[in-house]
This record gives sequence, C-alpha cells and structure tokens, in this order.
Amino acid sequence: MNLAFFIARRMAKPSPENKPGVMERIAVVSVALGAAVMILAMAVIMGFKREVAHKMTGFAAHVSVTDVRGVNALDSEPVHRSAHLEELIRATDGFEAMAPYAVKGGIVRTADAVGEVMLKGVEGDYDWSYFREWLVDGELPRVGDSVRTKDILLSRSLADRLLLGVGDKVEMLFVEPGEMPRRDRFKVAGVYASGMEEMDGMVVVTDIRNVQRLSDWGPDEISGYEIRTRDLRDAAAFARTLGRTLLYDDEEGTENLAVTSVTERYANIFDWLKAHDVNAAVIIVIMLVVAFFNMASALLILVLERTRMIGLLKALGMRSGELRRIFLWRAGFVTLRGLAWGNAVGLGLCLVQKWTHLIKLSSEGYLLSEVPVSLGWGWWLALNAGFIAAIVALLMIPTAVVSGVKPEETIRYE
Repeated sequence: MNLAFFIARRMAKPSPENKPGVMERIAVVSVALGAAVMILAMAVIMGFKREVAHKMTGFAAHVSVTDVRGVNALDSEPVHRSAHLEELIRATDGFEAMAPYAVKGGIVRTADAVGEVMLKGVEGDYDWSYFREWLVDGELPRVGDSVRTKDILLSRSLADRLLLGVGDKVEMLFVEPGEMPRRDRFKVAGVYASGMEEMDGMVVVTDIRNVQRLSDWGPDEISGYEIRTRDLRDAAAFARTLGRTLLYDDEEGTENLAVTSVTERYANIFDWLKAHDVNAAVIIVIMLVVAFFNMASALLILVLERTRMIGLLKALGMRSGELRRIFLWRAGFVTLRGLAWGNAVGLGLCLVQKWTHLIKLSSEGYLLSEVPVSLGWGWWLALNAGFIAAIVALLMIPTAVVSGVKPEETIRYE
C-alpha cells in the first residue's frame, strides 16, 4: 500500500470533523475557472484554424499551378494543358486530385448596383463538395455538358447587394486595357454562403468554356490547375517538390510555371491564424499562474492545519519526503476536483456554441460569421494532463515547509 496516498485520501474524505476550508474551496474554483477558460480558448482557436483552412481549401484547393506571371492575378497568361504536365503532377508524392480552372476579373452590373467579381470557370470533374455544403438556394451550375450553359453560382452577400435571386439574368462587363469592354449575360443557378466574406464577395463560379471564350483562349488553355493533397499540412512540401520537378523538366509546356501552396498564396490569412497560437499560450500561462498561487495558498493552509499530524508522523519515523508526498497527493485531489468542474463548464459552453451558434462575429473583421468551436481528444487530454503535471510540479516548492516542522515543538505545544 502507498502510505502517502492512503493518508491523503483519508484527509480528503469529507466528514463532520473534516470539512473543506475556505481556501480549499477557492483553490477548487480557481482550478475550475482556469481549466474552463483554457478549454474555451483552445476550442475556439482550433476551431478558427480548422474552419478558415477548410474554407480556403474550398476556394483555392491545397496547391495551384499557374503561369509565373499569373500568381495572385485575375488576368494572366494561359497555361497549356498537356498529358506530360498532368502526369508530373500525379506522380508527385502526396497527390490526391486535381482540376483545371480559368479565372477572369469582371464587373457585375444590375439596375441597382455594381460589384467587382472574379469569374471562375471549372469543368465537370470539379470537386463540388465544398460548394454543395455551402449551397443555400437553387442548384449548382451545370458545367461540362456537351452544350455550354451560362449558369453561375454566386454568394448570398453578393446576391443581396445586387438584389439578385435564383433564375435572374445578370450582365457582366470585362474590361481589357486599350479595348472596348466586353459584355455577357449569365443566369443565376444557385446561391452559396461560406461565411467567409472576403471570398464570398468575389468568387462567382461558371463553366470553364465561358471564361475561355471571354479571354479568347483555346480549349487547351487554362489559368492553371488546382491540386488537392492528402492533407493541408502536406501542401507546402508538395509545392516545393513539384516546383523542383517542373524547374528541371526539359519538355515543352512546363516552363514558366509557378507552384504555390494555399498557405503561401494567402500568407496574410494563415499568418493571422498562427498569431492565435501566441494568444493561446498567454492565456494558458496566466491561468496556470493564477491557479498555482491559489493552490499554493490552500496547500500552505492545509500544512499549517496539520502541524500536529506532521509532528506525530515524524516522531513515528516518517521522512520529510514521504510527508511532502502526502500533501502533493492532497493537492492533486483538489486539482482533480477543480478540473472536473472546469471541464464540465468549458465543454458544456463549447457544445452550446457548436449546436446553437449563439455567439456571432463580424465576418469583415474575423473572416467568419460565427465563433467556431473544434473539440478533439488529442489536445483535450494533453491540456488536462499538462495542467495537472504543471500544478503538482510547482507545488513542490510550498510543500518544502513540511521539512521545517519539528516534532518536539508541535507535540510539546499540544
């Protein structure tokens, strides 16, 4: 039997003579508050990372291959499709899927408003899973049919701004330097809402042949390829590997190509997400410090209240190290009680937000329209285990007061 654990457990057992003191209650509340705040902070930060990365992947995939002059540009030199280029992309480790696309900047004009947009053309094998998830009205545009259609998919924010609905006809203007503006009419097939205002306000999806015709491109000319890797974390490595492959390839059609990962293409957004890691670290450290001082105060009170017991156990031959372990176990029990309450409160609030979307955000400032929450076993277990380990390790300092208790003084005093 572990004697220190046995004595600590008996000390913690509630009884009429052994009631929790005020400091112990404060310590439990402090630990519970710290745990709840840390869980909420981590869940929101992980939710931001997951949701923003998910939405950016839906708009721009993991990796893009474009002409070197077309990186982050709406109107660029076309990339010529070739079986050799596509085979090089497929042969790169981490490849999962790819789709050609073409983009062109334009202006949407109605009788009531004008808006600048990016017309994005895709083929029939395009992965519609993201836009299908975001679809709020109508249907996805028909693309890849034998007969080219003028269907478009636009965002709800853009539709509201331009007073458009499903089935409405809309005119677009395409301005080329030194040339007369080109006009074309499209039909609104569906409306989507991703919640990311920065992208929603720009992206309009249609058949790739519409964009090729407006750009005076042939059927084998595109803006580039969107590539999906097995995981977003593999995107940067995939882009570097494919970029080196294309750089040293001698075949015609692979020169002047740039390979860009979504984290590099939208570096400002992903750098903003990384900054949240610092915020999480600061919150965790502050909560640990507050919990430690309250736990240390409570532990010192427990030691002072048990000076007679300490003196008696020392007189019976128990060493100071074993006595310190008694109070460390006692502090561990208090920490576990606080963690239980903190987890109940923190996880409960996370689930309420996840199910009800109660707290909203300004999508212009935060990219998302509501506070995202992501719960995962990995970081949750690590957070709780780290909290317990840190508190118990830090409490080694105040338990040193046990060594200063002298049996002859405490027993004589009684």
